[in-house]
Amino acid sequence: MFKRNNELKLIYILVFALFAIFLLYPLVLVLIRAIQTNGVISFDNIIKVVSKERFLTSLQNSFLIASIAALLSTSLAFFLAYTVHFTAVPKAFKKLINVIATMPMLMPTITYGFAIIYTFGKQGVFTKLFGFQPFNLYGFNGLLIGYLIYTLPVAFILIKNTMTYIDKKQFVVSILMGDSPLRRFFHTIFRPLVYTLVIAFIQTFFLSFTDFGIPAAIGGQFEVIASTLYNQMLGSIPNFHNGAVISLVMLVPSILAVLVVRRIEKMNVRYENISEETLPNVKSKNWICGIGASLIMLGIVSVFAVIFILPFVKEWPYNIGFSLDHVKETFQSANLLDVVKNSFIVAVLTAICGTVVSYVAAIISARGKMPRFITGSIDFISTLTNALPGMVIGIGFMFAFKGTNIQNTYLILIICNVVHFFSTPYVMIKNAFMKMNLSFETTGRLLGDSWFGTLRKVMIPCSISTVFEMFSYYFINSMVTISAIIFLVGAETGVITTKIKELQHFAKFTDIFVLSLLIFVANIMMKSLMNHLTKKESEKRYYVEVK
Repeated sequence: MFKRNNELKLIYILVFALFAIFLLYPLVLVLIRAIQTNGVISFDNIIKVVSKERFLTSLQNSFLIASIAALLSTSLAFFLAYTVHFTAVPKAFKKLINVIATMPMLMPTITYGFAIIYTFGKQGVFTKLFGFQPFNLYGFNGLLIGYLIYTLPVAFILIKNTMTYIDKKQFVVSILMGDSPLRRFFHTIFRPLVYTLVIAFIQTFFLSFTDFGIPAAIGGQFEVIASTLYNQMLGSIPNFHNGAVISLVMLVPSILAVLVVRRIEKMNVRYENISEETLPNVKSKNWICGIGASLIMLGIVSVFAVIFILPFVKEWPYNIGFSLDHVKETFQSANLLDVVKNSFIVAVLTAICGTVVSYVAAIISARGKMPRFITGSIDFISTLTNALPGMVIGIGFMFAFKGTNIQNTYLILIICNVVHFFSTPYVMIKNAFMKMNLSFETTGRLLGDSWFGTLRKVMIPCSISTVFEMFSYYFINSMVTISAIIFLVGAETGVITTKIKELQHFAKFTDIFVLSLLIFVANIMMKSLMNHLTKKESEKRYYVEVK
């Protein structure tokens, strides 16, 4: 099969070449920089960096804050998902939970910090409301709030989706058997979710551990490993060797996480049949979960409210009259409009290229009937890109392509984003392919269609809704990312998120909120467009089937 299918062979060579050049090669250079001292292979530099008290403190701080944030985020996400699936609160309320819980994904993380400042700072909304500052927001407190808001959407989506596949009949049977509420909860809800809860904890831990945007805004004196890496690479006196060592250290937890995930796969619970049962309507549970979910949503909205208010206020907090002056000034600035244009160009081209790369890679893995080492290599690339911190990818690109023709160009930003966000779209479309009829390609060949003909006429139409999701995922993440591309933008290729980082130094927070609002609106529009196209395709398919 492999010899006969020249199309798939060519696609595999191209995909593997892409990741060999733009993923494996940069990572090898990071490793070489870390173990090289004055041109000689030596571990002296690694020992020197990791033995410094400041480095050890930032590493300890990162593990502490990321662990606490991951635990709280996973717990809150579980509570929200439980409210959606296992209570009888109104459907409109459940939809509201879905919207607000995922809203933070549509904004760059660096904006969270500034929103927290204007909510809880000395001139913040809550401070003005209560007459005193609730707590010191710089350092641990601010980071914890920021990380919670940042990681909650990911944990919520993972847990909510898994709860969809829990057999609720088991819950009803447990009631009939007279099990205690605690035993019922443990065996019918918590136990089937253990694998997903561990995955959610690991995902949220690494999002917090590797994030650069939030510490850049409100980290204060509480140093974390991501800000230490940034200071080493782009500080007043850059030290690339030390930066490489720190990047290598950040990879260690990623490798351990991959091993843990593989070990706990056996904990995943599968049902032969999933039945939808009407659960008992327990009013006390509805009220408790409804109030708890309302408080969580209120917390999210209260932080992000300032982003929607400040751009339309004359001068906070002295003159809070309505004004469009800040928005007009932003759009009249040629420099700001350039970064907006750059962001849209990079996001759209990343979405197109990333969707194509993920799609063809999944075809090889799920439909190609290729040798195991080929499908395994693609799955390995997916796992690797999922575990790699964005900052490490960015530093690897900087080492690999400095002085080349693609330095400081759109192309390097697009390729970096395609590699960085490859894993999730790849898994999306691979799962879709694995659910399709295995005889599609064989039938097409018997009817005289070429492989590309079958792909165009059958495979793409059958998976088009997933393609729209992939496009949306790449676009949104390209609009909000900063961790990798902060090392790669040039004077002419700056994007909105890197401009926000620049505006921070001039304390132009209103401009920051205007740009953040622009990202939010763009992402909402893209998400709405993709949802509309998906719904349209579903209606078209339903019409054809009925006809």
